[in-house]
Amino acid sequence: MDQREQGMLDCLVVGGGPAGLTAAIYLGRFGRRFLVVDAGDPRAAWIPVSHNIPFFAGGIPGPDILARQRGHAGQYGTRVLAGTVTGLRKTPNGFVAEVDEKDGGTRRIEARRVLLATGSVDVEPDLPDLPDAVRRGLVRYCPICDGYEARGSRTAVIGHGARGAGEAGFIARTYSHDVTLLTLGQPMDGLEPERRRRLEEQGVKIVEQPVAALDVRDGQIAAIRTGGGQELRFDVLYSALGLKYRTGLGRALGADHDPEGALLVDSHNQTSVKGLYAAGDVARGLDQIVVAMGHAAVAATHIHNRCELPTEEEPDDGTGRSRGA
Repeated sequence: MDQREQGMLDCLVVGGGPAGLTAAIYLGRFGRRFLVVDAGDPRAAWIPVSHNIPFFAGGIPGPDILARQRGHAGQYGTRVLAGTVTGLRKTPNGFVAEVDEKDGGTRRIEARRVLLATGSVDVEPDLPDLPDAVRRGLVRYCPICDGYEARGSRTAVIGHGARGAGEAGFIARTYSHDVTLLTLGQPMDGLEPERRRRLEEQGVKIVEQPVAALDVRDGQIAAIRTGGGQELRFDVLYSALGLKYRTGLGRALGADHDPEGALLVDSHNQTSVKGLYAAGDVARGLDQIVVAMGHAAVAATHIHNRCELPTEEEPDDGTGRSRGA
């Protein structure tokens, strides 16, 4: 059944991960009329334990972060609609979103402002007979989050090119002196000589042979066998294959983005499309939960301060910034 959200919202928040739920907490405390639409697949839900979230010195699993945030946001009457925003267009008064609800219905929502907190998806490594290794926790994806706990371990980085070399070098200079870069058969001929020299100085080993077989035991990858018959054993494996940013809605509206697809935002986390904001992984920057929360806090405060103003012409207060943002 087609439904229409009654009246114009102050803000539509697209995404129910750490960024979207932080925005909900702020908008709820500001007394704004808003709605969160959540497709139900936040990247944070994959995190077994994150150790760099302030106040959780013992670490906290991603699903617990989301549950705590949902509970907190719920104190302010936050409405979370299970569904996917399939279309978003600009109007003279704001935006109109088309939503496919999880239960099969459709809904049309009007909002003065929109905050995209749609996140990203990790590119999964192509490992033999092991799909979704990152989602299943067999391969980690964030040494910033848990590298400290794995310091001194035999560590492998799955990746190639500048990205793979960068992550292998980061781990080698920060957490471990035993780091191997597995390119999964991708040649590293194009790597800049200076970067290759730096990896050699850091003791990073490069294995360019494809992976032929895996030995998975007790929920962990115990060993990797290359096409040449070499057996490699590691304590920790990280993927450095990059992300697919869920920025289709913003890009369809013409929002500026970087070459990898992340949206470019200003100091208020507003995109080049007036009234359209981005927070978390979809915004260019460091892909970290605490950063996503900061993005959302900044964006939600700016949305609150500018909500009654037209989106096409937003004069500032003479100082170049809005109060509280």
